[in-house]
Amino acid sequence: MGLTARIRTRDGWAVSHAVVTVTDTTGAQVLRAEADAEGAVRDAHALTPGAYTVIVTAVGYAPAASSAIVTAGGRAEIGTVVLARQGGTELPPPGPWTVDPAHSSVGAVAQHLGISSVHGRFTDFSATLEIAPDEVAKSRVEAVIQAASIDTGNGMRDGHLRSPDFLDVERYPRITYRSTGLTPAGSDRWTVHGELTLHGVVRPVDLDLAYLGTGADPWGGTRAAFRATAQLHREDFAMNYNQVVQAGISAIGATLKVELDMQAVQGGSLPQM
Repeated sequence: MGLTARIRTRDGWAVSHAVVTVTDTTGAQVLRAEADAEGAVRDAHALTPGAYTVIVTAVGYAPAASSAIVTAGGRAEIGTVVLARQGGTELPPPGPWTVDPAHSSVGAVAQHLGISSVHGRFTDFSATLEIAPDEVAKSRVEAVIQAASIDTGNGMRDGHLRSPDFLDVERYPRITYRSTGLTPAGSDRWTVHGELTLHGVVRPVDLDLAYLGTGADPWGGTRAAFRATAQLHREDFAMNYNQVVQAGISAIGATLKVELDMQAVQGGSLPQM
């Protein structure tokens, strides 16, 4: 095998049919290969040992270039090349954006018995964003989650989570988040400062936000994608229930990891499909 590489997005998805071009020190092209549907490049042509430049391109993504050394055996193992969406260093166009729940997810992960994790998600939620035209820090996000929509794949566990021991959905049917500010944390990353209302308690919560890019959708609209994470402590929101099993290990961990994958449509409402 002469050249091998894996082409991925920043969140690990394969970039199918990306093109890998290899040039020598004079700038002459010596090899051109295309990634398969899994984002893998495998070219059997041996290369002359030496230094080369590898350029990876794909429609909708910013090109990536790196150096490579071909070994005496004529092999070049590039490893994983991560491509960023075009426009990934800027926020989407200013104005209102509406999160599409059908193509988004609100998840939470808790430790179970100190050895594994339980994954859950909320299936009923809505969110809006307002990208400020003049100053990014003035951008805003608001979200509403219906607490009773918790789904961990187990009916008995979900019923317990809806009970007064945890979410107490009868008294506190909605979970809300409203941003209070935005701070840059990298070329395409921000820290969203905001207030989370959960179980009747309001606490400041920061989201680590990554902007994944903007593109057209099949219905004539424009969509933007984001990924955000945060960590919450149950005790901060007066959810103190726990069961201690052997050796003092808690049945359910005190920390929750929140994972958000959001796809937003430009405009103040979702399109009719």
